[in-house]
This record gives sequence, structure tokens and C-alpha cells, in this order.
Amino acid sequence: MTTEIQLRDVRFHAFHGVSPQEQLTGNLFTIDICLTAPLHKAVASDNPDDTINYAEVYRITAEEMAIPSLLLEHAAGRIMSALKRRFPQIEALEISLAKLNPPIPNADMHSAAIKLSEHY
Repeated sequence: MTTEIQLRDVRFHAFHGVSPQEQLTGNLFTIDICLTAPLHKAVASDNPDDTINYAEVYRITAEEMAIPSLLLEHAAGRIMSALKRRFPQIEALEISLAKLNPPIPNADMHSAAIKLSEHY
């Protein structure tokens, strides 16, 4: 049995971007994280020690989002690496990272996003 743990529509103000203005003022970002792990012990035990603490997943994500990157791909890749280091039992991980209202001239859009997925 595998279990998915999902954090959806997590919001951050961060300083990712290529333009000097983005690096100075930042922007709003949203992240969706889905991790898959064999958490059958938690299903049976009801013991928090047998699962992956989603508050810890959030904390790690927030730490990585606080480090500016030029590219969304790089920021998401750092988050993936940090989560896998902390929780080696992860079997699959998917992260979608979106920049809201990206500064593209004459563009009217909600967001620009990337999605990374890895199976271990």
C-alpha cells in the first residue's frame, strides 16, 4: 500500500525571477506538492511517528522558497532534493510551482508554472 500526501495551493511571496524588478520586489507563487510513500504502518497504527509530517514538508518548502532563484525549475528542484533527503522513504514526488501574474509585456494571464515529477 502506498499513500499520497498532498499540500495544495500553498502560497508564498518570494524573489524568484530573471528580471531585476522581480529580484527586488518579489512576486506571489503557489505550490502543489504530491509525495507518495509506503505509509501502511500509519494507516494501521494511528501513530504520527509512522507517517510523513506535512508540517515538516511545509517547513522545508518554505525554507527553500526563501532562497532566490532565477528559474522556477531550480527552485522546485531544490525543494524536491530537500524533501527526498529528509524523507528517504518517498517513492515518488511531484511539484507544481506557479508564478502569479508573471511580468510578461502585454500578457493577461493568471500564472506561469512548471511541474517536476520524479519516481525513485
